[in-house]
Amino acid sequence: MEVYRLQKPDIGDLYGRVWDILQKHQNEVREYAGRAQSPRYLFWDKVRYLARPDDVTAEEFWAFIKTLRNSPFQRTSTLICDEKGDPFSWLRLPGMEEFLHVIDMELGGTLASIFIDDPTVRRRFISRGIMEEAIASSQLEGANTTRKAAKRMLSEKHKPANRSEQMILNNYCAMLEVEESLKSQPMTMTMLMDLHRILTENTLPPADIGRLRTNSDDIAVADASTGVIYHIPPSEEFLRQELPRLIQYANDEIDERQFIHPVIKAIFLHFWIGYLHPFVDGNGRLARILFYWYVIKKGYWAFAYLPISRVIKASPAQYRDAYIYSEQDDNDLTYFLDYNIRKLAQAKRVFVAYAKRKTEENRRMTRLAREEYGLNDRQIQLLRHLHKNPDAATSIRTHARVYGISQVTARKDLEGLEEIGFLTSKKIGRDRPFRATEKTAELF
Repeated sequence: MEVYRLQKPDIGDLYGRVWDILQKHQNEVREYAGRAQSPRYLFWDKVRYLARPDDVTAEEFWAFIKTLRNSPFQRTSTLICDEKGDPFSWLRLPGMEEFLHVIDMELGGTLASIFIDDPTVRRRFISRGIMEEAIASSQLEGANTTRKAAKRMLSEKHKPANRSEQMILNNYCAMLEVEESLKSQPMTMTMLMDLHRILTENTLPPADIGRLRTNSDDIAVADASTGVIYHIPPSEEFLRQELPRLIQYANDEIDERQFIHPVIKAIFLHFWIGYLHPFVDGNGRLARILFYWYVIKKGYWAFAYLPISRVIKASPAQYRDAYIYSEQDDNDLTYFLDYNIRKLAQAKRVFVAYAKRKTEENRRMTRLAREEYGLNDRQIQLLRHLHKNPDAATSIRTHARVYGISQVTARKDLEGLEEIGFLTSKKIGRDRPFRATEKTAELF
């Protein structure tokens, strides 16, 4: 199969021109060069089309930009190395400090308190975020099911009907494990194995679950339709050498000589797992799970609200390219960092808009439901779900299972809603599905 390689010019003989360009165009070239780094950090395939002085070729311009990027005064090495022992390194991009300040102010805890003052609502948002992340992260790895069907399976606690639904359920369980338990624990090899077991249960042969890949597995990251190989993971020997270092890095046990912001470090962990590719399958999901583990462990608990993979899923080719550029363009991890920061900012914007809208809607609807109809929280949540999913139905048994209540209490909830006209039911054999009536729209 074909192995994908970036196409870029040989600029080895052009570096001598860089000083001449800077001397002649010092007032404008830096401005032109800035466009290669903001609002996106661009590779040659995009840089070649940027505006530049008329007497400077695209190749000369690229040599100029690479000279600026590779300056030892600009670039910071990481502890992540390729199989040759060469480190990956990165640049601080324009606007990065401001972005990280906003992250500290908002996703470190105050984002929720700005507009989510009800702990029950706050918990619901976290549950939604975990659910959305589990679905999108699995879909990125090939889970072939709709978001609507997956949400119904998770919210109604149905058994998975196929491998795709099993992948999503596994991802959801892994996210819950991080949120409820692992966020307070250090990373260990046992934790990695356990997370892999959760992520791949009933989707891989038992012999492949919770074990590191070997050279004989012959694993490669390839396009499913074309067969083009985008990444060949390093050898088993290198993997076993580097995993202990990754674990030390994740536990902040290695002196890095300078402070690295936790969000940046979490992005680097995401990349490192993807690059090492420790297992035969599930590596992408594991990498994104460990990103969440690290930021939540560091106190950025509001990240649990953000379904980042749903944003990434809208640009999977850019996500793939961020890995490729970082690996094949001089180990420049800035490509991967830049992509993830932009997606984090987008996910935050999407969530804030959603949360403000839903919070206002929920307050209005909840006030009406409680004051005029005397409904409890379970009944309100159920009506919200049925209104949003007109084809959905529930039953006494399902309602009891979803909310962890007795069937007697579930019957009282559903029959109470039926009595005041929000639900209707009809006996079909042993089943008695309850569906929303048109009156439910009054609440929304």
